[in-house]
Amino acid sequence: MIDLRPVDWEDGKVKLIDQTRIPEELRILEFSDYRDVAEAIREMRVRGAPAIGVTAALGIALGAQGIGEATPEQFFDRLEEIDEEFRGTRPTAVNLFWAIDRMTLAATGSASLSVEEIKRVLIDEALCILREDIEINRRIGKFGAELIEDGDTILTHCNAGALATAGYGTALGVIRAASESGKRIKVIADETRPRLQGMKLTAWELLQYGIPVTVIADNMAAWAMSKGMVNRVIVGADRIAANGDVANKVGTYGVAVLAKAHDIPFYVAAPMSTIDVSIPDGGHIPIEERCEREMTHIGDTRIAPEGISVCNPAFDVTPAKFVTAIITECGVILPPYTLRKEQ
Repeated sequence: MIDLRPVDWEDGKVKLIDQTRIPEELRILEFSDYRDVAEAIREMRVRGAPAIGVTAALGIALGAQGIGEATPEQFFDRLEEIDEEFRGTRPTAVNLFWAIDRMTLAATGSASLSVEEIKRVLIDEALCILREDIEINRRIGKFGAELIEDGDTILTHCNAGALATAGYGTALGVIRAASESGKRIKVIADETRPRLQGMKLTAWELLQYGIPVTVIADNMAAWAMSKGMVNRVIVGADRIAANGDVANKVGTYGVAVLAKAHDIPFYVAAPMSTIDVSIPDGGHIPIEERCEREMTHIGDTRIAPEGISVCNPAFDVTPAKFVTAIITECGVILPPYTLRKEQ
């Protein structure tokens, strides 16, 4: 079974799997400039809330290494500029800001050290965040696998697998853990327009793990549920509000409504770092609007008429009332949701 490491640090460089090239090829990118790492996040060469957070942490560590001879004050001024570069990449995934804040805290907490020592601290902290993410995902998988029955067929939306994390995965981590425990399961992956992460990434990942997967068009979910083809739904999340409202890839809300209508459990698998207790409900979650080309083109081919208007939000918000449970590394959280970090 392939061990996917979408983001890594090697020989003083950030390494990323270029997810825009899957399934055509497995291309590894190397970065020695933090600005290129930030651009890779913007261009979705790396995507998925946990993976974005880990990548930003490594990118900040990389940027810090590139700061030349400087006084402590100059170093921290430059580090703040690097932080802001990553804060401006993508607005919805809270893990990004959580990781940046953690890196900032590591640096300020080491202010009494020399600049070179602080640089080392930042590398160590970023690598710690990477290792923790993999372990967190495995714990999410362990708790979530207990909710899966032998013989289940699971519908998932977008990609919340190893590719969306530092390794192992959240929603797909639950599916992997269930399979590894000996349960015979199948997966239905909807294509996930407009970037087709379900068809290109999730289906590809599941093939690597030897888990049977069927791809359907996004508008086939209701049909599949009505035919009794789906036993439960598991998705990831990019931000969860304090009341349990969930921001995830656009289209998730519709899948949740359909699951409720067909009495199918709808689970969200995400680390505690995805819970944003500063936001009371989903109405306060910033939703990223992406470029119209993602809708009007497939590759270099235009599929839409010239002159049309396009609406392309990257995420939608699923109200908490549609969420059966939230699976975290600390256990399974059940409604009613009044979330806090230490839960």
